[in-house]
Amino acid sequence: MAKSAILKSSIAKKVAMALSGLFLIMFLSLHFFVNFISVFSADTYNAMSHFMGYNPLIQFVMQPILIAGVVFHFVMGFVLELKNRNARPIAYAKYDGASNASWASRNMIISGLVVLAFLGLHMYDFWLHEIMHKYVEVNAIDPTRYYGELIAKFESPVRTGLYSVAFVLLALHLWHGFTSSLQSVGFDSKIGKSLHKICYAFAIIVPFGFIFIALFHHFNN
Repeated sequence: MAKSAILKSSIAKKVAMALSGLFLIMFLSLHFFVNFISVFSADTYNAMSHFMGYNPLIQFVMQPILIAGVVFHFVMGFVLELKNRNARPIAYAKYDGASNASWASRNMIISGLVVLAFLGLHMYDFWLHEIMHKYVEVNAIDPTRYYGELIAKFESPVRTGLYSVAFVLLALHLWHGFTSSLQSVGFDSKIGKSLHKICYAFAIIVPFGFIFIALFHHFNN
């Protein structure tokens, strides 16, 4: 009974981890779409950013849920990683993991830590700036300010480079994490290889799309 309860608890944690990851992937997709618009139209980007920045549902419901989801996902990731390491037999130290698993799958904790650090910088750059602008400094509403603020962030080659490196590691994190999340919630067995291809395509297109956005604004503004 005790082993059964432990197994159920472990499965429940993996499912919770997977669901939080899939939720963050949905947010990432929306975030990518809005930012990609900035490459084509400053006015449209401003309009979309202004709507999201002053919509009460997004600001006071979705945003706190998003922050909670980020915290939960990374905390649960650390918990599961520690549990897995403690559960490994000593002989596993001699096991050649590189021959049976990808770098991404064996180093999720490393790529996750880098992504978490990047999220901290991103929150400092955009979310904290937005809070200060609207609620601390109490500036007048300006629906045209967002595009200028965005491209200003990519003037520095150092910041643009760090941003790009972070998204390369996000791609590696998604390469394993997306398919693993779907396996944990039971979708993988129903769809199989076609679903894997979609996940791998997402893991490449979206992170490198963000890199393209950063480089585009760095070299064109």
